[in-house]
Amino acid sequence: MSRYNFKSITVVPTTKDFIDIVLSKTQRKTPTVVHKHYKISRIRSFYMRKVKYTQQNFHDKLESIIQEFPKMEEIHPFFSDLMNVLYDRDHYKLALGQLNTCKHIVDNIARDYVRLLKYADSLYRCKQLKRAALGRMATIMKRQKQNLEYLEQVRQHLSRLPSIDPNTRTLLICGFPNVGKSSFINKITRADVEVQPYAFTTKSLYVGHTDYKYLRWQVIDTPGILDHSLEERNTIEMQSITALAHLRACIVYVMDLSEQCGHSIDEQFTLFNNIKPLFTNKPIVVVVNKIDILKIDDLPDDKQRLFDELKENNVYVHQMSTVTGDGVCELRNESCDLLLAHRVESKVKSKKTDSLLSRLHVALPIPRDDKERPPCIPEAVLHKRQAMDADKPKKKLERHIEEELGDDYILDLKKNYDIDGDQKFDTIPEIWEGHNIADFVDSDILEKLDALEREEEERINAGFYDIDDESEDEATKEMRSLAKKIRDRKAVMKVEQRMNNTNKPQLPRNPRKRERSVSGLRSQMRGLGVTMDSDEEDLHFDEAVEDDRPSRPVKRMREDSEGRVRSSSRIPRDETGVKDVKMKKKVRFMAKKSQRPMNRNARKGEADRKILNVKPKHLFAGKRKLGKTQRR
Repeated sequence: MSRYNFKSITVVPTTKDFIDIVLSKTQRKTPTVVHKHYKISRIRSFYMRKVKYTQQNFHDKLESIIQEFPKMEEIHPFFSDLMNVLYDRDHYKLALGQLNTCKHIVDNIARDYVRLLKYADSLYRCKQLKRAALGRMATIMKRQKQNLEYLEQVRQHLSRLPSIDPNTRTLLICGFPNVGKSSFINKITRADVEVQPYAFTTKSLYVGHTDYKYLRWQVIDTPGILDHSLEERNTIEMQSITALAHLRACIVYVMDLSEQCGHSIDEQFTLFNNIKPLFTNKPIVVVVNKIDILKIDDLPDDKQRLFDELKENNVYVHQMSTVTGDGVCELRNESCDLLLAHRVESKVKSKKTDSLLSRLHVALPIPRDDKERPPCIPEAVLHKRQAMDADKPKKKLERHIEEELGDDYILDLKKNYDIDGDQKFDTIPEIWEGHNIADFVDSDILEKLDALEREEEERINAGFYDIDDESEDEATKEMRSLAKKIRDRKAVMKVEQRMNNTNKPQLPRNPRKRERSVSGLRSQMRGLGVTMDSDEEDLHFDEAVEDDRPSRPVKRMREDSEGRVRSSSRIPRDETGVKDVKMKKKVRFMAKKSQRPMNRNARKGEADRKILNVKPKHLFAGKRKLGKTQRR
C-alpha cells in the first residue's frame, strides 16, 4: 500500500468563493466584445465559448478536489480505518460522490445550452441563454454548501494528523489511561506530549522518533483504553484499537502496580487479555511502571503468579520508572531487539528468501595440512593496546580548579602564555618576535632626555652653530638678500589674494585697435585705381581709370537681427511662390486655418504625431499575428 501525504491537499473554498472565482475568471478571460456589424454566427460562437469556458473551470476545480482527497480503497488499511473512526466512512464517501455528481450535472447543462445557442437568432437570445446556463451552474454549486464545508473540516483535521509510516520499524505504546505512556515517549524521543496527573490527557495519536543501532525508529503514543466492549468505546479509544490492529510494531503494554491510575492490577490484566487478539504475530513487552513506588517482588503471591504466567507464555516483562529513569533505556533497547528479530524471522519465512539463498555462495577454507595455526596478535600490538588502555592522568580543567577552590578561585588568563619566566605577568604584555616590548623600555629615558637638552642649550649659547659672515663672498650675500626679498614678496601676494578672495588671475585689458576705417578703405581703393568723388554718405564708385566697362552701383548686403550677412538672392520661406500682397495674405489665412485642428488636439507643432487611440486595451496592446480572431 502506498503512503499518502495528507498535508498536500489544497484548501476547499466555500460555495460563494467557488462561484466568485469561476465567474470572475470567465469575465477576465472572455471579455464581452460584440459590435453591431458582427454576424450572428460570430456572436453565437462567442457566447458558446463563454459557456464552455465556465463549464471547464467548474469541472477542473471539482475534479481536483475529488482527486486530491484520499480514496478509502487505495490507502493503507490503518489510514482507512482511522478515517472511518474520525470522519465516518459513509458521510465521507457521500460528500465526494455528490461533488462528482455535481460535476456531471454541470457538464450536461453546458452541453444542452451550447446546443441551444447554435439556433439563437439574435444577440438578445444569445445573451439570455448564456445567462441562464451560468445561473443554473451557480445554483447547482450553491446546493453543495454543506459538502464543501464538511470536506474543508476533514482536510484541516487530516493536515493535523501525525506523519505515521505504517511500514517502518515502530514501537506502539498502549495501556490504561494515566499509567505513564506519554512520560515514556517523552523520555526516549524528542516528542513533547502533554503529561497531566489525570486520565485521558492524550486524546489522539502522537509520534516521536528515536535512533538505535544506526536505525530510525518510530514511537507512537496512543490514547488510553478502558475495559469494555468494542461497541461502547468512543472515538479516542478507537484510535488506539485501529493502531493496534493494523500497524506491524512491537507492542509495549504499560501497567501501573501502584494503582494510582484508578484501576486495579486485575482490571489491567483483564484489559490485556481482551485486546490480546490484536497482538497476533507481533512481539509484546509488558512494562511495569512506577517501580519507585511498588515493585513486583513487593506484591502478594497471587499477584506475582500473574506475571509468572506471562513469562511462561514467552511474554517479556520489564520494570521501569519514568520518574527516576531506571530501566527506560533498557526497555527501548529490548523492544527494538525484539522487533528486529521478529522482522528478520518473518523475512526468512517469506518466499523471497529462497531466491536470495540461491544466489549466495558461502566459501569455506580448506586446511592445507594437519598443522594447527591459531590466531596470533603481535606483541608490539598487544603492548600498544595495553598502553592505550592504561589509565592516564586526565588533564585538570579550569572547571575542576574552580570547583576545588570555590570562592577563592581567580581566573588567570595569562598563565598559559607561551613565554618563558615571569615575562607573561609584565605590565605591558606586548609581544614582538617572541620578546616582550616592556623588557626593552628604558626606565631612565626621561633623565637622559633632560641631560641631552641641557647639553644642546650649552652649545647654542657658546655659539657652536653660528656662521662666520666674513667667510662668505659677495655673491653669496647678494643671493641671500635676493632670496629674502622674494620670500617677502610672496608673503605680500598671499595676503592680497586672501583679501581679494579670488583664485582667478588678473590680466590687463588692453583696448583692441580698430583694424578698418573709412579713410583706410578710401586709400586702399584709390591704390587699386578706383576714384572716389565725394566724402558724403551717399558716395558711390565711379568708373575705374583703367576699365572701360560701365559702372554698376554696389548694393548694400542685407543683415539679419544678429548682424550676420544674408544673401539677398534667397527668398523667405513664407513668400516662396507668392505673386503679390493679396496672395500673401490669403496664404497666411490658409496656414492659420489648417493649424486649428492641431491646436484643438493640443499638439506642440506640425511634427507632433500623437494619435489619440480609442480602442480597448486588450485589442490594441501587443502584436497581432496570422491566425484566427476567436480570442475576441
